[in-house]
Amino acid sequence: MTEDFNESSEDETAPIEKRPAKIAIIGRPNVGKSTIFNRLAGKKLAIVNDTPGVTRDVRETRSKMRGHEMVLMDTAGFENAKGEKLEARMRAQTEAAVVEADICLFVYDARQGVTPLDRTFASFVRKTGRPTVLVANKCESSAADAGVTEGYSLGMGDPIEVAAEHNIGFVDLDDAVELALRDVDLGLRQDNIDFDEAPVRIAIVGRPNAGKSTLINTLIGEDRLLVGPEAGVTRDSITIDYMWQDRRVQFHDTAGMRKKAKVQETLERLSVQDSLRAIKFAQVVVLLMDATSPFDKQDLQIADLCEREGRALVIGVSKWDLVENKSEMAKALRERAERLLPQLRGCPVVMFSGLTGKSVDRLLPAIERVQIDWSAKVKTSELNDWLSEKIQRHPPPAVNGRRIKPKYISQTKTRPPTFVLKCSRAAKLPESYKRYLVNGLRDDFDLKGIPIRLFVKADENPYDNTVRIQGREPLRQKER
Repeated sequence: MTEDFNESSEDETAPIEKRPAKIAIIGRPNVGKSTIFNRLAGKKLAIVNDTPGVTRDVRETRSKMRGHEMVLMDTAGFENAKGEKLEARMRAQTEAAVVEADICLFVYDARQGVTPLDRTFASFVRKTGRPTVLVANKCESSAADAGVTEGYSLGMGDPIEVAAEHNIGFVDLDDAVELALRDVDLGLRQDNIDFDEAPVRIAIVGRPNAGKSTLINTLIGEDRLLVGPEAGVTRDSITIDYMWQDRRVQFHDTAGMRKKAKVQETLERLSVQDSLRAIKFAQVVVLLMDATSPFDKQDLQIADLCEREGRALVIGVSKWDLVENKSEMAKALRERAERLLPQLRGCPVVMFSGLTGKSVDRLLPAIERVQIDWSAKVKTSELNDWLSEKIQRHPPPAVNGRRIKPKYISQTKTRPPTFVLKCSRAAKLPESYKRYLVNGLRDDFDLKGIPIRLFVKADENPYDNTVRIQGREPLRQKER
């Protein structure tokens, strides 16, 4: 009886963790939703441009407001479109975000006033019954006074006047959101994602229309990202958290990257910059290629960029269901990967169909293997035994009749594996011999498919005619 009592009392006193409130920022196109999203998030996440319809997918980020944990959702502009058009699919995602949200921030342009599209969208939001805060944006001047007054006609209460571009009015907006949160029953946390755990960051990159968004939807098992036959549907990098085998995984869906000469519009340049930023901060990059046109010149340039940034790389070949002779094609693709990407020799090549889901389950195990290799640490003793064997098998060539003597090697960092080789006449060591050593490290220590850095430094000569004085620069001894 005593044990039962103790157990029950512990359960009663255990803290109950509530889920974060979901706040959807909604409105018609070009009213400043993404700017408000960036302000509330405290950092620039969403692409902001004067062009209407920049945001297409629902972008989420975790944030805090006056101690309240919340999930902010930036949505696509509401448009009066139906059918299978891209705008209609964007509208469906926005409507789903409204239904999912605990609080909606309904944004309209106070300088332009309330439009018929604002009224149509407001009518939909009122029918859902979601608590809504009306936000009149672009109120930095008296030109917005008439539009603020028109906001009362939407039936959503008093408009909160803000100017997101100038960071004006956000104290009042925080007050309104905090007041609305008092009436929201958040309930218990139901997601199984441990946000305190550092995620494995995976960037999905490639040319436009390679199937990046379709692949992520298949991996997470839901239609989270906007997809379609049109090239360039995704415009900004969307981050999605997912748990795989009790590990937190973070997918970054990126905009397709075309050849630099073809990128003319400012918006596309911003999209490509967002994709490059995703590569820079990723741990593993999945380079997605279309099975009908693999290893295009642009694909090779993206792979080379990943190697220069020091990211682990996995090559994914999508639309595999369109290939007829699969075994022969798979053999040819792996041979081309070895031949065209010697700097990433042994890079895993995974073939699958993102649309049907066939063989997609092979991708995450391949990512895990390459991420482990990317973080590998080799013992110094093993490295120097290996170096002695390599030198005996193939000594460095003599330069100007004088030998080069490699003496010592150690690993200085991981992610990617970085090695320092100490040798005499370091500046004279040929690049071909450095490649010989890098390839040896890759093969003998099973570091395939990841960038390897090898720096050659001169070995300090104890008989050199120099004197060191308490960490100062070496000084020449006085000649007698």
